[in-house]
Amino acid sequence: MSTPMEPPAPQRPRAGEPGGNSRRSASRRSVARLAAVQALYQLELNPGVDPEAVLREFGRHRFGHDIDGEQYREVDPALFSDIVRGVAADREYIDQVISSVLTEEWPLRRLDAVLRAILRAGAYELARHDDVPPRVSISEYTSLAHAFFSGKEPGLANGVLDRLGRNLRAAEM
Repeated sequence: MSTPMEPPAPQRPRAGEPGGNSRRSASRRSVARLAAVQALYQLELNPGVDPEAVLREFGRHRFGHDIDGEQYREVDPALFSDIVRGVAADREYIDQVISSVLTEEWPLRRLDAVLRAILRAGAYELARHDDVPPRVSISEYTSLAHAFFSGKEPGLANGVLDRLGRNLRAAEM
């Protein structure tokens, strides 16, 4: 599936980096989060596209393939598909949760589409993945914001996700 626009590509992790099993597992989860943000961006720019079609497209044409001279590392397919399916299914709830911590001057619809995808994926993980410490989720999605943006957006992402973590998982924060 091709889309009219794809998000700017962040610096992707390189294939074949050394590391132990826990590092490899964490790395696979990081790549899954990046891919989920890219898939959510595609879904937003292509209303009416079935999330399952985007999941299949990533599986067939991105994972394990060379893209712009770089190769995607191994991905945690369960986390990737869970985030994409979960945000797509609960988008209204996720958007309400995010909007509850934004100001009236900066509603969700006013934010950049890539930033919205980062916030949606992060909010979903904070709300639905008790198996991931909230500070890990916040750190991962803030790092993704840094990969896509060089301005104030990473700080905004960190602040929004931190407030969400405190609202949704206060005992762990």
